Amino acid sequence: MRTSKIIVLFLIMAASGHIQAQKLTEIEKEVIAIIDKNNDYAISLLEKVVNINSGSLNVKGVKKVGDVFATEFESIGFKSRWIDMPAELNRAGHLFCELNTGQVDGKKLLLIGHLDTVFEEDSPFQEYKRDGDRVSGPGVDDMKGGDLIIYAALKALQEAGVLNNTQIIVAITGDEEKAGCPISISRKDLVDAAKRSDIALGFEGATGLNYATVARRSSGGWVLKTEGVQAHSSGIFTENVGAGAIFEMSRILTAFYNELPEEYLTFNPSTVIGGTAVNFDEMQSKGYASGKDNIVPRETIVHGDIRCLSKEQIEATVNKMKAIVSSNHLPKTNATISFNLKYPPMKPTPGNYEVLKVLDEVSKAMGQGAVEAYDPGKRGAGDISFVAEYVDGLDGLGTMGGGSHTPKEYMDLTHFKDLTKRAALLIYRLINTTS
Repeated sequence: MRTSKIIVLFLIMAASGHIQAQKLTEIEKEVIAIIDKNNDYAISLLEKVVNINSGSLNVKGVKKVGDVFATEFESIGFKSRWIDMPAELNRAGHLFCELNTGQVDGKKLLLIGHLDTVFEEDSPFQEYKRDGDRVSGPGVDDMKGGDLIIYAALKALQEAGVLNNTQIIVAITGDEEKAGCPISISRKDLVDAAKRSDIALGFEGATGLNYATVARRSSGGWVLKTEGVQAHSSGIFTENVGAGAIFEMSRILTAFYNELPEEYLTFNPSTVIGGTAVNFDEMQSKGYASGKDNIVPRETIVHGDIRCLSKEQIEATVNKMKAIVSSNHLPKTNATISFNLKYPPMKPTPGNYEVLKVLDEVSKAMGQGAVEAYDPGKRGAGDISFVAEYVDGLDGLGTMGGGSHTPKEYMDLTHFKDLTKRAALLIYRLINTTS
Protein backbone atom coordinates (compact mmCIF):
# COMPACT_ATOMS: atom_id res chain seq x y z
CA MET A 1 0.00 0.00 0.00
CA ARG A 2 2.81 2.41 0.93
CA THR A 3 4.57 1.75 -2.42
CA SER A 4 1.36 2.41 -4.36
CA LYS A 5 0.88 5.74 -2.59
CA ILE A 6 4.44 6.77 -3.44
CA ILE A 7 3.92 5.91 -7.11
CA VAL A 8 0.65 7.86 -7.22
CA LEU A 9 2.32 10.87 -5.55
CA PHE A 10 5.18 10.70 -8.04
CA LEU A 11 2.79 10.66 -11.00
CA ILE A 12 0.85 13.62 -9.62
CA MET A 13 4.03 15.63 -9.10
CA ALA A 14 5.34 14.76 -12.55
CA ALA A 15 2.06 15.78 -14.18
CA SER A 16 2.10 19.10 -12.34
CA GLY A 17 5.66 19.86 -13.40
CA HIS A 18 7.25 19.55 -9.95
CA ILE A 19 9.60 16.82 -11.15
CA GLN A 20 11.97 17.74 -13.97
CA ALA A 21 12.96 15.06 -16.45
CA GLN A 22 16.62 16.01 -16.24
CA LYS A 23 18.22 18.59 -13.97
CA LEU A 24 21.11 20.82 -14.90
CA THR A 25 24.57 19.38 -14.29
CA GLU A 26 27.35 21.35 -12.64
CA ILE A 27 29.03 21.81 -16.02
CA GLU A 28 25.79 23.16 -17.50
CA LYS A 29 25.47 25.60 -14.61
CA GLU A 30 29.02 26.75 -15.33
CA VAL A 31 28.16 27.32 -19.00
CA ILE A 32 25.18 29.41 -17.96
CA ALA A 33 27.37 31.53 -15.66
CA ILE A 34 29.85 32.13 -18.50
CA ILE A 35 27.06 33.34 -20.79
CA ASP A 36 25.97 35.81 -18.11
CA LYS A 37 29.57 37.05 -17.86
CA ASN A 38 30.00 37.44 -21.63
CA ASN A 39 26.59 38.96 -22.40
CA ASP A 40 27.69 42.59 -22.59
CA TYR A 41 30.37 41.70 -25.11
CA ALA A 42 27.86 39.78 -27.22
CA ILE A 43 25.54 42.81 -27.30
CA SER A 44 28.39 45.13 -28.30
CA LEU A 45 29.31 42.74 -31.09
CA LEU A 46 25.69 42.71 -32.25
CA GLU A 47 25.75 46.50 -32.51
CA LYS A 48 28.95 46.33 -34.54
CA VAL A 49 27.64 43.90 -37.18
CA VAL A 50 24.19 45.50 -37.44
CA ASN A 51 25.81 48.82 -38.26
CA ILE A 52 27.55 47.23 -41.27
CA ASN A 53 25.15 47.19 -44.21
CA SER A 54 24.93 43.67 -45.59
CA GLY A 55 22.03 43.69 -48.02
CA SER A 56 22.13 40.53 -50.12
CA LEU A 57 23.42 42.45 -53.15
CA ASN A 58 26.04 44.42 -51.17
CA VAL A 59 28.90 42.02 -51.84
CA LYS A 60 31.50 44.04 -49.93
CA GLY A 61 29.22 44.60 -46.94
CA VAL A 62 28.30 40.93 -46.58
CA LYS A 63 31.97 39.98 -46.74
CA LYS A 64 32.81 42.64 -44.12
CA VAL A 65 30.30 41.17 -41.66
CA GLY A 66 31.73 37.75 -42.43
CA ASP A 67 35.22 38.99 -41.58
CA VAL A 68 34.02 40.14 -38.15
CA PHE A 69 32.51 36.75 -37.35
CA ALA A 70 35.52 34.89 -38.77
CA THR A 71 37.81 36.69 -36.32
CA GLU A 72 35.51 35.89 -33.40
CA PHE A 73 35.15 32.19 -34.25
CA GLU A 74 38.89 31.85 -34.78
CA SER A 75 39.41 33.27 -31.28
CA ILE A 76 37.57 30.27 -29.81
CA GLY A 77 39.45 27.65 -31.80
CA PHE A 78 37.41 27.35 -35.00
CA LYS A 79 39.07 27.34 -38.43
CA SER A 80 37.32 29.76 -40.77
CA ARG A 81 37.15 29.92 -44.54
CA TRP A 82 35.37 32.26 -46.88
CA ILE A 83 33.74 30.63 -49.90
CA ASP A 84 33.40 33.03 -52.81
CA MET A 85 30.56 32.64 -55.29
CA PRO A 86 31.11 32.93 -59.06
CA ALA A 87 30.85 36.51 -60.28
CA GLU A 88 27.76 35.76 -62.37
CA LEU A 89 25.78 34.93 -59.21
CA ASN A 90 26.27 38.50 -57.93
CA ARG A 91 26.51 37.26 -54.34
CA ALA A 92 29.31 37.66 -51.80
CA GLY A 93 29.69 34.06 -50.66
CA HIS A 94 29.53 32.22 -47.35
CA LEU A 95 31.45 31.96 -44.09
CA PHE A 96 32.17 28.43 -42.82
CA CYS A 97 33.84 27.89 -39.46
CA GLU A 98 34.72 24.40 -38.27
CA LEU A 99 35.89 22.83 -35.03
CA ASN A 100 37.15 19.26 -35.22
CA THR A 101 38.81 18.08 -32.04
CA GLY A 102 39.60 14.46 -32.84
CA GLN A 103 37.59 11.29 -32.43
CA VAL A 104 33.94 12.33 -32.31
CA ASP A 105 31.96 10.72 -29.50
CA GLY A 106 28.56 12.37 -29.93
CA LYS A 107 26.52 13.96 -32.68
CA LYS A 108 28.21 15.97 -35.41
CA LEU A 109 26.49 19.33 -35.64
CA LEU A 110 25.82 21.85 -38.41
CA LEU A 111 24.77 25.28 -37.08
CA ILE A 112 23.17 27.56 -39.67
CA GLY A 113 22.89 31.33 -39.82
CA HIS A 114 23.07 34.05 -42.47
CA LEU A 115 24.95 37.33 -42.87
CA ASP A 116 22.71 39.18 -45.30
CA THR A 117 19.61 41.29 -44.76
CA VAL A 118 16.82 42.56 -47.02
CA PHE A 119 18.01 46.16 -46.52
CA GLU A 120 20.32 47.23 -49.33
CA GLU A 121 22.68 50.24 -49.31
CA ASP A 122 19.95 52.63 -50.51
CA SER A 123 17.60 51.71 -47.65
CA PRO A 124 16.95 54.49 -45.08
CA PHE A 125 16.98 51.81 -42.35
CA GLN A 126 20.67 51.46 -41.53
CA GLU A 127 21.37 52.11 -37.84
CA TYR A 128 21.42 50.08 -34.63
CA LYS A 129 19.48 51.71 -31.79
CA ARG A 130 18.78 50.63 -28.23
CA ASP A 131 15.93 51.65 -25.98
CA GLY A 132 16.15 49.74 -22.73
CA ASP A 133 15.79 46.03 -23.51
CA ARG A 134 14.61 46.68 -27.07
CA VAL A 135 17.12 47.05 -29.90
CA SER A 136 16.32 47.86 -33.49
CA GLY A 137 18.26 47.89 -36.73
CA PRO A 138 18.59 46.12 -40.08
CA GLY A 139 18.99 42.40 -39.47
CA VAL A 140 19.01 42.68 -35.68
CA ASP A 141 16.41 39.89 -35.49
CA ASP A 142 16.73 38.38 -38.97
CA MET A 143 19.26 37.24 -38.30
CA LYS A 144 22.43 38.80 -36.95
CA GLY A 145 21.03 38.26 -33.47
CA GLY A 146 20.75 34.55 -34.27
CA ASP A 147 24.35 34.52 -35.48
CA LEU A 148 25.37 36.04 -32.14
CA ILE A 149 23.52 33.31 -30.26
CA ILE A 150 25.54 30.69 -32.17
CA TYR A 151 28.80 32.45 -31.35
CA ALA A 152 28.02 33.26 -27.72
CA ALA A 153 26.82 29.71 -27.03
CA LEU A 154 29.94 28.16 -28.54
CA LYS A 155 32.20 30.67 -26.79
CA ALA A 156 30.73 29.65 -23.44
CA LEU A 157 31.15 25.95 -24.21
CA GLN A 158 34.75 26.57 -25.29
CA GLU A 159 35.56 28.51 -22.13
CA ALA A 160 34.01 25.70 -20.09
CA GLY A 161 36.36 23.27 -21.85
CA VAL A 162 33.64 20.91 -23.09
CA LEU A 163 34.22 20.92 -26.85
CA ASN A 164 36.60 17.96 -26.94
CA ASN A 165 36.03 15.03 -29.31
CA THR A 166 33.61 17.16 -31.27
CA GLN A 167 32.82 18.15 -34.85
CA ILE A 168 30.85 21.38 -35.24
CA ILE A 169 30.43 23.25 -38.53
CA VAL A 170 29.06 26.79 -38.42
CA ALA A 171 27.67 27.77 -41.82
CA ILE A 172 26.68 31.42 -42.16
CA THR A 173 25.42 32.04 -45.68
CA GLY A 174 25.64 35.37 -47.45
CA ASP A 175 22.48 35.23 -49.52
CA GLU A 176 19.65 33.63 -47.53
CA GLU A 177 17.31 36.53 -48.21
CA LYS A 178 17.92 36.40 -51.95
CA ALA A 179 19.59 33.13 -52.82
CA GLY A 180 21.98 33.13 -55.76
CA CYS A 181 21.02 31.09 -58.80
CA PRO A 182 21.58 28.36 -59.64
CA ILE A 183 20.91 26.87 -56.22
CA SER A 184 23.08 23.91 -57.16
CA ILE A 185 26.06 26.29 -56.83
CA SER A 186 24.95 28.70 -54.10
CA ARG A 187 23.94 25.90 -51.70
CA LYS A 188 26.45 23.22 -52.66
CA ASP A 189 28.79 23.90 -49.71
CA LEU A 190 25.89 23.87 -47.25
CA VAL A 191 24.68 20.52 -48.56
CA ASP A 192 28.22 19.12 -48.47
CA ALA A 193 28.53 20.17 -44.82
CA ALA A 194 25.21 18.48 -44.02
CA LYS A 195 26.42 15.23 -45.52
CA ARG A 196 29.26 15.29 -42.96
CA SER A 197 26.90 16.01 -40.07
CA ASP A 198 24.22 14.26 -38.03
CA ILE A 199 22.04 17.17 -36.91
CA ALA A 200 21.42 20.67 -38.25
CA LEU A 201 20.31 23.53 -36.00
CA GLY A 202 18.92 26.70 -37.58
CA PHE A 203 19.03 30.00 -35.73
CA GLU A 204 16.35 31.95 -37.57
CA GLY A 205 14.10 33.99 -35.27
CA ALA A 206 12.43 32.16 -32.41
CA THR A 207 8.65 31.91 -32.21
CA GLY A 208 8.67 32.18 -28.42
CA LEU A 209 10.41 30.37 -25.60
CA ASN A 210 8.02 27.45 -25.80
CA TYR A 211 8.14 26.64 -29.51
CA ALA A 212 10.70 25.39 -32.01
CA THR A 213 10.48 24.54 -35.69
CA VAL A 214 10.49 20.90 -36.78
CA ALA A 215 9.14 21.68 -40.26
CA ARG A 216 9.26 24.51 -42.76
CA ARG A 217 7.40 24.82 -46.01
CA SER A 218 9.06 25.11 -49.38
CA SER A 219 9.28 28.37 -51.27
CA GLY A 220 9.17 28.86 -55.00
CA GLY A 221 7.65 30.85 -57.80
CA TRP A 222 5.51 30.36 -60.85
CA VAL A 223 4.91 32.42 -63.97
CA LEU A 224 1.62 32.18 -65.85
CA LYS A 225 1.35 33.60 -69.37
CA THR A 226 -1.83 33.81 -71.41
CA GLU A 227 -2.39 34.82 -75.01
CA GLY A 228 -5.41 35.95 -76.97
CA VAL A 229 -6.33 37.54 -80.28
CA GLN A 230 -5.78 41.29 -80.36
CA ALA A 231 -8.77 42.93 -82.00
CA HIS A 232 -11.34 45.70 -81.69
CA SER A 233 -13.31 45.27 -78.47
CA SER A 234 -16.59 45.16 -80.35
CA GLY A 235 -15.57 41.74 -81.63
CA ILE A 236 -14.92 40.08 -78.28
CA PHE A 237 -16.56 36.66 -77.82
CA THR A 238 -17.07 36.29 -81.57
CA GLU A 239 -15.86 33.21 -83.39
CA ASN A 240 -12.79 34.96 -84.84
CA VAL A 241 -11.74 36.95 -81.75
CA GLY A 242 -12.65 34.80 -78.75
CA ALA A 243 -12.30 35.80 -75.10
CA GLY A 244 -8.97 37.62 -74.96
CA ALA A 245 -5.94 37.02 -72.77
CA ILE A 246 -7.27 38.59 -69.56
CA PHE A 247 -10.41 36.45 -69.39
CA GLU A 248 -8.24 33.36 -69.91
CA MET A 249 -5.97 34.47 -67.08
CA SER A 250 -9.03 35.03 -64.90
CA ARG A 251 -10.33 31.54 -65.69
CA ILE A 252 -7.09 29.99 -64.55
CA LEU A 253 -6.68 32.00 -61.33
CA THR A 254 -10.30 31.33 -60.38
CA ALA A 255 -9.76 27.60 -60.91
CA PHE A 256 -6.62 27.74 -58.73
CA TYR A 257 -8.67 29.41 -56.00
CA ASN A 258 -11.49 26.88 -56.18
CA GLU A 259 -9.63 23.62 -56.81
CA LEU A 260 -6.21 23.78 -55.12
CA PRO A 261 -6.68 24.67 -51.43
CA GLU A 262 -5.46 22.09 -48.88
CA GLU A 263 -3.62 22.12 -45.56
CA TYR A 264 -0.15 23.71 -45.60
CA LEU A 265 -0.44 24.71 -49.27
CA THR A 266 -0.46 28.38 -50.27
CA PHE A 267 -0.30 29.87 -53.74
CA ASN A 268 -0.33 33.61 -54.24
CA PRO A 269 -0.56 35.53 -57.54
CA SER A 270 1.52 38.54 -56.54
CA THR A 271 1.72 40.60 -59.74
CA VAL A 272 -0.61 40.67 -62.74
CA ILE A 273 0.06 42.59 -65.95
CA GLY A 274 -2.17 42.45 -69.03
CA GLY A 275 -2.89 44.36 -72.20
CA THR A 276 -1.89 44.64 -75.82
CA ALA A 277 1.80 44.71 -74.85
CA VAL A 278 3.38 43.81 -71.50
CA ASN A 279 6.86 43.84 -70.02
CA PHE A 280 8.10 42.61 -66.64
CA ASP A 281 11.56 43.05 -65.10
CA GLU A 282 12.08 40.05 -62.80
CA MET A 283 15.15 41.54 -61.10
CA GLN A 284 13.22 44.65 -60.07
CA SER A 285 9.86 42.86 -59.68
CA LYS A 286 8.05 45.53 -61.66
CA GLY A 287 6.68 46.04 -65.14
CA TYR A 288 4.20 47.84 -67.35
CA ALA A 289 1.36 47.21 -69.78
CA SER A 290 -0.09 49.22 -72.63
CA GLY A 291 -3.53 49.02 -74.22
CA LYS A 292 -6.84 50.78 -74.73
CA ASP A 293 -10.38 50.24 -73.55
CA ASN A 294 -11.48 49.39 -77.07
CA ILE A 295 -8.85 46.70 -77.73
CA VAL A 296 -9.11 43.03 -76.79
CA PRO A 297 -5.92 42.28 -74.77
CA ARG A 298 -3.28 40.14 -76.44
CA GLU A 299 -1.29 38.88 -73.43
CA THR A 300 -0.90 38.70 -69.65
CA ILE A 301 1.91 37.77 -67.29
CA VAL A 302 1.24 36.66 -63.71
CA HIS A 303 4.03 36.05 -61.19
CA GLY A 304 3.18 34.07 -58.10
CA ASP A 305 4.45 32.21 -55.05
CA ILE A 306 3.90 28.61 -53.96
CA ARG A 307 4.66 26.94 -50.60
CA CYS A 308 4.27 23.27 -49.62
CA LEU A 309 5.20 21.04 -46.69
CA SER A 310 6.54 18.04 -48.62
CA LYS A 311 7.97 17.09 -51.99
CA GLU A 312 4.88 14.98 -52.56
CA GLN A 313 2.64 17.99 -52.00
CA ILE A 314 4.78 20.09 -54.36
CA GLU A 315 4.57 17.47 -57.10
CA ALA A 316 0.82 17.00 -56.75
CA THR A 317 0.16 20.76 -56.72
CA VAL A 318 2.37 21.47 -59.73
CA ASN A 319 0.59 18.74 -61.68
CA LYS A 320 -2.83 20.17 -60.75
CA MET A 321 -1.80 23.67 -61.77
CA LYS A 322 -0.41 22.47 -65.08
CA ALA A 323 -3.63 20.55 -65.78
CA ILE A 324 -5.79 23.60 -65.06
CA VAL A 325 -3.64 25.80 -67.28
CA SER A 326 -3.53 23.41 -70.24
CA SER A 327 -7.20 22.36 -70.36
CA ASN A 328 -10.50 24.08 -71.12
CA HIS A 329 -8.97 27.14 -72.76
CA LEU A 330 -11.44 29.88 -73.48
CA PRO A 331 -12.06 30.45 -77.23
CA LYS A 332 -9.02 31.66 -79.21
CA THR A 333 -6.71 31.72 -76.18
CA ASN A 334 -3.70 29.79 -74.98
CA ALA A 335 -1.76 29.60 -71.69
CA THR A 336 1.51 28.29 -70.29
CA ILE A 337 2.94 28.05 -66.77
CA SER A 338 6.51 27.58 -65.55
CA PHE A 339 7.93 26.98 -62.07
CA ASN A 340 11.06 28.00 -60.17
CA LEU A 341 11.00 25.91 -56.99
CA LYS A 342 13.97 27.36 -55.08
CA TYR A 343 13.62 26.26 -51.46
CA PRO A 344 12.72 22.63 -50.73
CA PRO A 345 10.52 21.77 -47.74
CA MET A 346 11.70 20.62 -44.32
CA LYS A 347 9.39 17.74 -43.43
CA PRO A 348 8.39 17.04 -39.81
CA THR A 349 10.35 13.79 -39.51
CA PRO A 350 10.63 11.56 -36.40
CA GLY A 351 14.31 12.52 -36.19
CA ASN A 352 13.40 16.20 -35.98
CA TYR A 353 11.06 15.43 -33.11
CA GLU A 354 13.88 13.60 -31.32
CA VAL A 355 15.98 16.78 -31.45
CA LEU A 356 12.97 18.73 -30.21
CA LYS A 357 12.74 16.31 -27.29
CA VAL A 358 16.30 17.21 -26.23
CA LEU A 359 15.48 20.93 -26.40
CA ASP A 360 12.31 20.30 -24.41
CA GLU A 361 14.33 18.59 -21.68
CA VAL A 362 16.83 21.46 -21.60
CA SER A 363 14.05 24.03 -21.34
CA LYS A 364 12.33 22.19 -18.51
CA ALA A 365 15.62 21.79 -16.65
CA MET A 366 16.16 25.55 -16.95
CA GLY A 367 12.68 26.20 -15.60
CA GLN A 368 11.40 27.65 -18.88
CA GLY A 369 8.65 25.10 -19.47
CA ALA A 370 7.93 22.65 -22.27
CA VAL A 371 8.86 23.32 -25.90
CA GLU A 372 6.39 22.28 -28.58
CA ALA A 373 6.55 22.04 -32.37
CA TYR A 374 5.54 25.29 -34.08
CA ASP A 375 2.86 25.27 -36.77
CA PRO A 376 4.78 24.97 -40.10
CA GLY A 377 1.96 26.80 -41.85
CA LYS A 378 3.11 29.96 -40.07
CA ARG A 379 6.76 29.79 -41.14
CA GLY A 380 8.42 30.56 -44.44
CA ALA A 381 11.37 28.79 -46.01
CA GLY A 382 14.94 28.93 -44.75
CA ASP A 383 18.43 27.61 -45.40
CA ILE A 384 17.86 24.58 -43.17
CA SER A 385 15.43 23.33 -45.80
CA PHE A 386 18.32 22.63 -48.18
CA VAL A 387 19.83 20.12 -45.76
CA ALA A 388 16.66 18.55 -44.36
CA GLU A 389 16.98 15.64 -46.77
CA TYR A 390 20.33 14.64 -45.26
CA VAL A 391 20.14 15.33 -41.49
CA ASP A 392 17.71 15.62 -38.62
CA GLY A 393 17.12 19.23 -37.72
CA LEU A 394 15.51 21.94 -35.66
CA ASP A 395 15.04 25.61 -36.47
CA GLY A 396 13.71 28.74 -34.81
CA LEU A 397 16.51 28.82 -32.23
CA GLY A 398 17.36 32.48 -32.76
CA THR A 399 16.26 35.71 -31.14
CA MET A 400 12.80 36.90 -30.15
CA GLY A 401 11.67 40.07 -31.89
CA GLY A 402 9.48 41.26 -34.71
CA GLY A 403 9.04 43.53 -37.70
CA SER A 404 11.46 41.51 -39.83
CA HIS A 405 11.85 42.77 -43.40
CA THR A 406 10.45 46.17 -42.36
CA PRO A 407 11.98 49.39 -40.99
CA LYS A 408 10.39 48.45 -37.65
CA GLU A 409 12.56 45.36 -37.14
CA TYR A 410 13.51 44.89 -33.50
CA MET A 411 14.90 42.33 -31.08
CA ASP A 412 13.99 41.80 -27.43
CA LEU A 413 17.06 41.63 -25.17
CA THR A 414 14.98 40.34 -22.27
CA HIS A 415 15.27 36.77 -23.54
CA PHE A 416 18.59 37.02 -25.37
CA LYS A 417 20.61 35.43 -22.56
CA ASP A 418 18.00 32.74 -21.96
CA LEU A 419 17.94 31.78 -25.62
CA THR A 420 21.75 31.72 -25.74
CA LYS A 421 21.88 29.52 -22.64
CA ARG A 422 19.30 27.16 -24.05
CA ALA A 423 21.18 26.90 -27.34
CA ALA A 424 24.45 26.21 -25.53
CA LEU A 425 22.95 23.44 -23.41
CA LEU A 426 21.19 21.93 -26.44
CA ILE A 427 24.52 21.83 -28.29
CA TYR A 428 26.26 20.40 -25.22
CA ARG A 429 23.78 17.59 -24.80
CA LEU A 430 23.75 16.72 -28.50
CA ILE A 431 27.53 16.49 -28.79
CA ASN A 432 27.38 14.12 -25.84
CA THR A 433 24.61 11.97 -27.31
CA THR A 434 26.02 8.73 -28.68
CA SER A 435 22.89 6.86 -29.72
